[in-house]
Amino acid sequence: MNRNKQNGFTLIELIVVIVILGILAAVALPRFVNLTTDARIAKLNAARGAVQAAAALVHGSALARAGQGNIPCPATGGNTAVSNVGAGNVCTENAIVAVANFYPTGTLASIVQAAGLTNRTPVSVANLRLDGYEVGAAAGVVTIAVTGNDFANCSFTYTAPTAVGVAPVISNPIITGC
Repeated sequence: MNRNKQNGFTLIELIVVIVILGILAAVALPRFVNLTTDARIAKLNAARGAVQAAAALVHGSALARAGQGNIPCPATGGNTAVSNVGAGNVCTENAIVAVANFYPTGTLASIVQAAGLTNRTPVSVANLRLDGYEVGAAAGVVTIAVTGNDFANCSFTYTAPTAVGVAPVISNPIITGC
C-alpha cells in the first residue's frame, strides 16, 4: 500500500496565486509608481537649481567687474561693463546677460539665458517650449513651468531685486499640478 506522495502545488493553487498577483499589479502598483509626475517635479527642481546657480554666478561676476569699464566678451565679440551701481551687462559662456542691482534682470533674455535652460539660439518662448519649458515674464518676474502641466501649479518664479543689497527671490516650486 505504498502510495506515491507527490510534492508541489495543485493547479488551482497556482491559478489563485497568479490571479492575486494580477490584481495587485493592476490596482496597487500604479499608485506606487508614478514616474511621469516624479520626472516633471525633478525637471522643475533642476531648472530652479540652474536659475539659483546662474543668479549667484552672475552676481559674483557683476561685483568683480563693477567700475572696470568695457571688457571684451569672447562669446559675442562685444563689450560688457557694469557700473558701480550694479547696472550693465556681464559676459557668460553663451551670451551677454543684462544685470540690474548686480543680479540678472527678470527677463527671458537675462536670467533664462544665464541659467542655460536651452541650448537653442536665440532664447525664446518657442525654443524653450521645444526643450519642455513654458515661461512667462512681466515687470521683473519670470515664471518657469514644465510643459504639459497646469502652468500656475507646476512652476516657480524668479523676481529680480529692486535695490542694491537685496537678493532676488526665487520661489519654492509649486508642484500640485505636475
